[in-house]
Amino acid sequence: MKVLSITGKRKCALIEKPEPVIKGEFVKVKIVVAPMCTEYKDYQEGKKSESLGHEAAGEVVEVARDGKVKEGDRVVVMPGYPCGTCELCKSGDYIYCEHYVDPLKVCGSQTGTATFAQYCIKQDWLLLRIPDNMSYEHASMACCGLGPAFGAAKRVKVNPGDTVVVTGLGPVGLGVVIIFAKLGASVIGIDSVSYRCKLALKLGARAIINPHDPDALKKIKDITGKNGADISIECSGVPSAREFCINATRRRGQIAFIGWGGHLKVDNIAQKGFTIYGIWHWPLNYAEEFMKLISELSSEIDMLITHRFPMSKAKEAFELQIKGECGKILLDPWR
Repeated sequence: MKVLSITGKRKCALIEKPEPVIKGEFVKVKIVVAPMCTEYKDYQEGKKSESLGHEAAGEVVEVARDGKVKEGDRVVVMPGYPCGTCELCKSGDYIYCEHYVDPLKVCGSQTGTATFAQYCIKQDWLLLRIPDNMSYEHASMACCGLGPAFGAAKRVKVNPGDTVVVTGLGPVGLGVVIIFAKLGASVIGIDSVSYRCKLALKLGARAIINPHDPDALKKIKDITGKNGADISIECSGVPSAREFCINATRRRGQIAFIGWGGHLKVDNIAQKGFTIYGIWHWPLNYAEEFMKLISELSSEIDMLITHRFPMSKAKEAFELQIKGECGKILLDPWR
């Protein structure tokens, strides 16, 4: 099968690898759609890898035993390889599992952990069936396209009319704009990339503020008509953006950190009485509700997915991500 590999700094290539082998609860999935996320950073830095990607939607082509899915099922492939037996996994919050398994060791397989590939392997309980009336492309947004935003929405207490600040308008931040605008919030996007700022406005943002504007915080307070946003959601992983959220949020407000990386260096958290959440994904027990929500956001998702590339042209896709002139990008592993 074909697998995408990063071979050097801003270099990548398709390589041939054996198809994966499955065992027990693991299932073999033919990947139809592979959404792109932060892998471009490894491409940009030249961090060599043959195991890229953590999002996918596709078709079950082989099962090792009778389980939760069968051959022919259309499924969304959830990220990670959690244990499935700890309390977090049982509660649906599998993404925070501390006991990940090694799928290659369990199955005796050489491949299967990459989604920038033609096939992957995954535990059957981490495969969500796609409704008959939903496309693979839209269903794949249940991963990092809309997943972190939905997870944040289930944790914070948002009311219609609340003001929500979103720092970082990459695909995850744009997903936050979509979800929270749908819930009736007044969303303020914080970013400096013109393409994404314009897209955020189309997706429902009320206003956009450049983080380099010296009056950025004042503008937020002017827009809210009070002492800051009710909720701030950080999606960039940049330390200065985290500090911005602290300063942009009103006392007793809520903050969700979605973006990875960096440190938080502030001294006014206790005085402001925040509730701060760390958000990575969403609990599986909300799967039915989330898939219904995705079906209601068809037009917004069509705008969020700005580009589609054959996996053979992944270099073009990576370069586009580096420029920031895109929303969510999808790869087709079979072209």
